[in-house]
Amino acid sequence: MPTIHPSAIVDSGAQIGEGTSVWHWTHICSGAKIGAHCSLGQGVFVGNNVVIGHRVKIQNNVSVYDNVVLDDDVFCGPSMVFTNVYNPRSAISRKSEYKDTRIKRGVTIGANATIVCGVTIGEYAFIAAGAVVNRDVKPYALIAGVPGRQIGWMSEYGERLNLPIVGDGECVCPHTDKRYKLINGECQTS
Repeated sequence: MPTIHPSAIVDSGAQIGEGTSVWHWTHICSGAKIGAHCSLGQGVFVGNNVVIGHRVKIQNNVSVYDNVVLDDDVFCGPSMVFTNVYNPRSAISRKSEYKDTRIKRGVTIGANATIVCGVTIGEYAFIAAGAVVNRDVKPYALIAGVPGRQIGWMSEYGERLNLPIVGDGECVCPHTDKRYKLINGECQTS
């Protein structure tokens, strides 16, 4: 059973997995699908056409709008933002123009970051606090700034890797002894 705070609103039809915690003043729409052992903090909004995997942590004041998919083990920092329309106007309905956004397994999105709709963020990428992501992100990439630029690579453990941004290289995560190789600009594990 999920744990749902009495102040939360969970619309009929929403699917919430076992062991998931839904905290104060959160609203989950009827079409949402949320996996097991997740945590949705205070003031979170989850739209109808949203899929959230297992063990996802969504911190306070995050809105996950329609057409966003969060794979397993994603972390969404406080007050980070997803969008779903690229060019919104108040007087023009663009609900038929929602763009798909995919956040793959193990991604961390820092506090106050903005994810512009239509992007895919690769496995275990790390988006720094306040960054604005407006294009696809490679797996394991470390992104910072406005607009977001790659400034390095991150391990699955969440430590910066000693690899060049481009070219080839190899290093080991000091916490897990997992090997990471950079081959033709792509970070791979072995």
